[in-house]
Amino acid sequence: MKTFYPRLFLKPGREKSLLNGHPWLFSGAVASVEGRPGPGDIVAAVDFAQRPLGLGFFNPHSDIRFRLLTADAGLRLDACFWRERLRFAADLRRQIIPRDTTACRLVNAEGDLMPGLIVDQYENYLVCSMATAGMEKNRHHLLDGLHELFHPAGIYERSEGRARKLEGLEERSGWIYGGMEADRRIPVRENGLFFEVDAVGGQKTGFFLDQRPNREGVASLCRGLKVLNCFSYTGAFSVYAAGGGARQVISVDVSEGANAMARFHLEKNGFSPDRHPVIRADVFSWLRETEEIFDAVILDPPAFAKSRKDVARSARGYKDINLQAMKRLRGGGLLWTFSCSNFMDEALFQKVVLGAARDAGRQVQLLKVLGPGPDHPTSLAHLEGRYLKGLLLRVFP
Repeated sequence: MKTFYPRLFLKPGREKSLLNGHPWLFSGAVASVEGRPGPGDIVAAVDFAQRPLGLGFFNPHSDIRFRLLTADAGLRLDACFWRERLRFAADLRRQIIPRDTTACRLVNAEGDLMPGLIVDQYENYLVCSMATAGMEKNRHHLLDGLHELFHPAGIYERSEGRARKLEGLEERSGWIYGGMEADRRIPVRENGLFFEVDAVGGQKTGFFLDQRPNREGVASLCRGLKVLNCFSYTGAFSVYAAGGGARQVISVDVSEGANAMARFHLEKNGFSPDRHPVIRADVFSWLRETEEIFDAVILDPPAFAKSRKDVARSARGYKDINLQAMKRLRGGGLLWTFSCSNFMDEALFQKVVLGAARDAGRQVQLLKVLGPGPDHPTSLAHLEGRYLKGLLLRVFP
């Protein structure tokens, strides 16, 4: 039986972005709305000639008025639809996740055509975040689907942050189902290496799953090298570098809690924190003050740009940290440098890093453009979803 949804009428010519695959329509594209759909309701987008374009979430309070779910305007978006959408996402992860890895991203929002939904799997626990009014309205369908497909021991929710506020939603966190002691961490394996994840108190959902292939790249190139890992958090890059045969890895982070976990992870994987020291310090200050020279440096800072107005300031921060890192590299040394700021696009990031090289008096070779793992898919038409970007560089003598 066909379901009829309220229609969202677009201004002439404003359908092009949807036809080109972009999943969002902004308020300025909307001519009128049929009926009175509320935040999170499903509507049918139609062009000026009333030709159907697709179904998606509507929110009259957000600048992003429409978020595409499907181009098939004849579908019924019920519990079965959400279960199949979750199943389709899970099928990809079964194809791509290594057998000795028990942590991955199961759902990556627009990249899996589920705008606003993030689901990460840590062993037999799930951590989810719902950032849009549409996902909030379909919450029960999503949770039922996750239970049916994955049979988790527990589901923890971390629906927090600026995106949720922009949708008119309050923040919410806590165990939806199951649970564990507040101070317990979830043990996981990544490529056979051991880590523990703080799903409740850690950054984001507890672990930076998007960096898995970049950690693998570090391990493959660090044999015999002296490595500096900046903004080391709980030491995942450090463990991979040590596992790849680095003769020494120095980790620097301002958080003593994160540093304690980095030491723990090194020890649990058979590496001595005495040989691979973990230092509590502000990375910017430490790089300026140290006289040590390294064979490889890893820069994985937190997001410097939280909004568009922060981009100019954050560009200065990225330039400074890359400049200081390049000064500490020997000729032929390697630099892995990243930005996870949504508002710092790849072209600007590359320009900033090039400026840092110039100011440091170094010439660099681009060996590889880096990004998130394949369990973090993005739409080719929605590169805003590719928030993690990085470069692997080699410095000339």
